[in-house]
Amino acid sequence: MPSHPGDGRLYIDGEFVAAASQRSGVVEEKATGREIGRYALGAAEDVDRAVAAARAAQPGWAGLAAPERGRYVRELGRYLEDRFGELVEQSMRETGGVRAKAEDEVGTSVRQLALSAVQVSENAGEILPPYKAGKLSLSRVVPLGVLGLITPWNYPMNLAMRAVAPGLAFGNTVVLKPAELTPVIGGQVLAEAAEHVGLPRGVLNVVTGEGPEAGWALARHQGVDMLDFTGSREVGLAISRAAAGELRDIRLELGGSNAFVVLDDADVELAADCAMVASLEFQGQTCISASRHIVQRAVADAYVEAVVRRAAALKVGDPFDAGNALGPLISRAQLDRLHRTIVEPSLAMGARLVTGGTYEGLFYRPTVLTGVTPRMPAFREEVFGPVIPVTVVDTEEEAVALTNGLPMLMNSVFTRDLIRGLSVAERLAAGEVHVNDAHARHGAENQMPGFTRRQWIGIQRTPLNLPDWATAPATDES
Repeated sequence: MPSHPGDGRLYIDGEFVAAASQRSGVVEEKATGREIGRYALGAAEDVDRAVAAARAAQPGWAGLAAPERGRYVRELGRYLEDRFGELVEQSMRETGGVRAKAEDEVGTSVRQLALSAVQVSENAGEILPPYKAGKLSLSRVVPLGVLGLITPWNYPMNLAMRAVAPGLAFGNTVVLKPAELTPVIGGQVLAEAAEHVGLPRGVLNVVTGEGPEAGWALARHQGVDMLDFTGSREVGLAISRAAAGELRDIRLELGGSNAFVVLDDADVELAADCAMVASLEFQGQTCISASRHIVQRAVADAYVEAVVRRAAALKVGDPFDAGNALGPLISRAQLDRLHRTIVEPSLAMGARLVTGGTYEGLFYRPTVLTGVTPRMPAFREEVFGPVIPVTVVDTEEEAVALTNGLPMLMNSVFTRDLIRGLSVAERLAAGEVHVNDAHARHGAENQMPGFTRRQWIGIQRTPLNLPDWATAPATDES
């Protein structure tokens, strides 16, 4: 039976089927609240079926020659590319992101499939130095088996594809549980692509549903050889504790309170341009968004003025209106968390609201807070919203110490002295640090984890290519 986006079914063993519960939930357009589809409310029984199908299919899939698996992966990419415009608009409706964000998400997904299709045929292993004379030592690339993926709502297709594409290419089978807020763009369209290209039964399975039922059932399933989870630190910690007790392999990408450090010799206007992207792109709802702006006192007033001038000029509204830089937050729960547990308590503790702090529906105005101290939620929590909390420090050493005081993924450092920037970056405990640049604009996502801790540092040496809305607005004097 053919499928269409949002028709409320799971994809298990090559077929679109109803959930065992026969229940479904509503898929909403975030900007309007309009119902645009339904998704099946899968649970443990459905996960069991999906994992069983993936286990049965994996030996045969891994047994295909690498170029043949690569051909399927390449065809998945072509199918998505052929539907590019339709998928971009689906992403805009489900995530609330503006068009540029959605185009980046779908485009990156297509490129990841193309890259994985090539990589699988490039190298099947290597010859190692023999441990003893007369011996030959070889290593070869082998699949893990069945991959369980639990993906988030902010970049649902892209973050799924980051594991789906290489996972399939290298001979694994997959059970994907997309976020319940974005079940179509994060899951069902991938199932439709699999059906369209004739991917063998059971190689890709998609089980939609709520986290406590479908998500936790997949996270604990004994038939999964590795679980890949991207999401909140709290849920990730719960998954890691459960996995440790059963010696199961997991891969986690969790949130953190990322820092945006502005030193006393920084180009303030450049830093303010980058701050718009680092804290406000996609309404600040990414795990790599800057949650803390740690600024040396010598440039603090100028930096706040430059940031406020930009933030106050941004238009917020329906992402289908090309004049809007920011769309809605993903849900009422997310808005309440941002406003009730971060902004309001921080203001009550002495922070100052310079601009923003208001909302209509799910549309939250870009907000700048000053006077933020390390005791406040706006400093300690991952903000995950369009809020720029500014903390002023006196010295570089204090900036480094405050930055390293909380878990984080990615930082930025601004200084006119690139050697100083590199020196500070090397002292920060983040996995990725950018000098004179906003987050993730260097493309370090292809870095692979190893047995040692690796820090990636990107240094911006040429003029930035930032979106128009992120740069300084015109003034009467300009």
